[in-house]
Amino acid sequence: MTDETVPSSEIKTDSHLESETSEPGKIKQFIKKTIKTVFSDTMSDDLRNQLEQAVDLESGESDSFSNQERVMIANILRFGSLRVEDVMVPRADIEAIEETASLKELLTHFETIGHSRIPVYRETLDDPTGMVHVKDLLCWIAENGENSNSKKQATVGLKVISGGRETNEEIKAPTLVKDIDQFRLTAKDFMVQIKDANISRDVLYVPPSMPVVNLLLRMQSTRVHLALVVDEYGGTDGLVSIEDLVEEVVGEIEDEHDDNNDRLMSGNLETGLTASARTPIEDLEEKINLNLFGEEERDDDIDTLGGLVFSLVGRVPVRGEIITHPVGLEIEVLSADPRRIKTLKISIKK
Repeated sequence: MTDETVPSSEIKTDSHLESETSEPGKIKQFIKKTIKTVFSDTMSDDLRNQLEQAVDLESGESDSFSNQERVMIANILRFGSLRVEDVMVPRADIEAIEETASLKELLTHFETIGHSRIPVYRETLDDPTGMVHVKDLLCWIAENGENSNSKKQATVGLKVISGGRETNEEIKAPTLVKDIDQFRLTAKDFMVQIKDANISRDVLYVPPSMPVVNLLLRMQSTRVHLALVVDEYGGTDGLVSIEDLVEEVVGEIEDEHDDNNDRLMSGNLETGLTASARTPIEDLEEKINLNLFGEEERDDDIDTLGGLVFSLVGRVPVRGEIITHPVGLEIEVLSADPRRIKTLKISIKK
């Protein structure tokens, strides 16, 4: 019998064998090898289903992944099958401004809605011309705010942080930096129309059937992070920001300007539960521990409480109207306009 030399690179320790042959180890190896294909156009439904089953198996038999990690992996798998129409903000909820509006109105609009980007349109939302970023508006204010008599440059000393250390630098800057009293803007200056201020930027135009993966890649390559969803006739159907896409993977992202009242339910059924019409039906069912649809009558096109009310009455209800649900709930419309429902109050039928 002859001895054969085994290369050291092929020698596996017991710990290696255990990690690769154990069930959690197999699952991790499987996910590691295939997760990179999730966003590929060639990824098959069978492979996606296998990954989903692997994540479900791991969640039932091991604590290798935290709940948050499992949710994110599941979201990534689902992300590849989503279309733009699945994630877009509907037309009725788009906050936009006409190009003939003044910069004063634009400032007020930015303050009211708390967004950093606002679409701009000509006459109707079906004729968009671009968008305005709040940074561009601030740049316009800075450039036009200096006094016409103070255009000369001055050397100004500034303290800056560089490489984690505070240093002093001298820069050439307009006199207004040195003397803020020379910074002047009047109410008349802010009456300039948006179209004349040269602060608009381009937006992307995409169809509702476009895969969200393709839209994300397009946003990354063009560095345009706002897209308007247009139908076959060129009309505006909705809006998608890069934040909407990221939220599909990591969950809801709220900043300092988001209003929690539009997203959360408050109260209880006994005293009256207040909720936004955009609240997912599943969230309400989980909170009140009731199924609002039977298995046979559940409609995939109805996702929100507002859609549920529409399905019950077959029209847009008016403010103050009370709708009865077959499971024994009373739904009162607290706020609505001629096009949509905004806020609802849900209580047990007396």
